[in-house]
Amino acid sequence: MLQVSARIRCIAFLLASGAILVGCQSSGFDNLAAYGDSAKTVEDDSAVAFYKNDELITVGKLQFQEKNYGKSYAIYKRAVNVFPEDPAAWLGFAASADMVGRFDTSDRAYRELARMIGNTPVYYNNMGYSHLLRGDLPGARRYFLKAYELDPANDVTARNLELLKNSVNFAQRR
Repeated sequence: MLQVSARIRCIAFLLASGAILVGCQSSGFDNLAAYGDSAKTVEDDSAVAFYKNDELITVGKLQFQEKNYGKSYAIYKRAVNVFPEDPAAWLGFAASADMVGRFDTSDRAYRELARMIGNTPVYYNNMGYSHLLRGDLPGARRYFLKAYELDPANDVTARNLELLKNSVNFAQRR
């Protein structure tokens, strides 16, 4: 009889515990992401089979312009997987990788870009800026000058050369 009443108390306890857990609700912080925006922005939609034309690239450009380099890196990474032959996806991926200091990844992207748009001012400007971010000023100058030779009227090239000149004028400290 003692065993039966102990079993009944145990079953009653389990049922009561289950009822309490069913009534629990999560806090109001479920819909926030680590970046402070809504969790919807970081949901994994990689299983989606269809992307509107340029949707990933447009969103990646916006995130890059807003200086959200980590987000643009993730978006462009998906873009190069979805559109592996799109130079705009690779350019955004390389630039985003440069800005977050993933130079190993940007080097891989620039190798892909060399095959697609290798001898263009855009390619050389981006390569030069990558080398500038790494602190390789002679390498940056070499690429900026190649871009300048191809298009002397390019404003981006002129600004990059000015940026390089300003970088050289400041003393380097160790």
